[in-house]
Amino acid sequence: MGDCTKFVGLDVHKSTITVAIAEGDRRPPVSYGLIENTPEAIARLVKRLSKGNSVRFCYEAGPCGYEVHRQITALGHQCDVVAPSLIPRKAGDRVKTDRRDALSLARLYRAGELTAVWVPDQEQEAMRDLVRAREDMKGIELRARQRLGAFLLRHGLIYTGKSTWTQAHFRWLEEVRLEHPVQQIVFQEYVDAVKQAQERAHGVEEQMRLVLPSWNLAPAVEAISALRGVNLITAVTVMAELGDISRFDSPRQLMAYLGLVPREHSSGASQWRGGITKTGNGHARRVLVEAAWTYRFPARKSAHLQRKAEKTPEVVQAIAWKAQKRLCRRYQAYLVRGKMKVQACTAIARELSGFIWAIVCEVHRKDRVCPPQVVM
Repeated sequence: MGDCTKFVGLDVHKSTITVAIAEGDRRPPVSYGLIENTPEAIARLVKRLSKGNSVRFCYEAGPCGYEVHRQITALGHQCDVVAPSLIPRKAGDRVKTDRRDALSLARLYRAGELTAVWVPDQEQEAMRDLVRAREDMKGIELRARQRLGAFLLRHGLIYTGKSTWTQAHFRWLEEVRLEHPVQQIVFQEYVDAVKQAQERAHGVEEQMRLVLPSWNLAPAVEAISALRGVNLITAVTVMAELGDISRFDSPRQLMAYLGLVPREHSSGASQWRGGITKTGNGHARRVLVEAAWTYRFPARKSAHLQRKAEKTPEVVQAIAWKAQKRLCRRYQAYLVRGKMKVQACTAIARELSGFIWAIVCEVHRKDRVCPPQVVM
């Protein structure tokens, strides 16, 4: 990069953007000022700064999304969206303003100290919004169930069946009678809230099934569904949150990105490792840990799993069966070593992400150079 390159730090908010510029040499960055967060104002800024210069922009990932990135990229300039948690910060710095944030972004961007995040395209972002909407609907359903359960418990009404929220449980709810008419109305409102939340969640899931065939990552979704514990919702969630997983150079990079690797603080002869880092995408990590629980049972090809696997190439089926044999064996080995069940499942989820990487690389082997198997 020549000295004529300008590094522009943008502190983006809902209605305003604070701008700072760092020249290609070692001069301190300078504040440009405040502009409106509108496409017209951003276009004027880019045109003014790019006269006779090479310009690169950056801003922190946040609630404002990727619209600024897409507009600047469409104008022919590089724009990186950086990870806020990986921005170097001075321990003694106790003053935070928009101006100082923009100056810090410009200076660190010029020094190459910022880590850019992967920016999804509009189709990928739409699928991710759909997946997260389903997750929100399930959260609403969970809270509605908790409120209904708490109401019944306060009035001494306890279901004695094997499991709740089944057809038998709802039939039992239909027979519940309360002494006071007002309490009966309250009870019915709670029941209706649970049913409405379930209908909304099912509606989003149905929409996911409808749009899946036209999605460019549909082959990868079908392929990783051959793995045990990875149903349609899990597969779509993983691919919607992470995009094309074969962009990672190795499975260990994917594991670290998902926050499934242990923390470490080692110095000299002292070594310490703790729980997982929990960095990166928590949505994908959650569904992978849920899928890992299925490996506590012995390895076997059930009829349902076999039907899913038959839709995939033989090499994918081989990887899925290899994964099942290894992970079921590893889960039992962790328990023998004294690990708690939750620790064992977390470790299984880490290895499961490696097999997912191998399968996705196999699906895209014609477009990318990826090893066909996981090396562990």
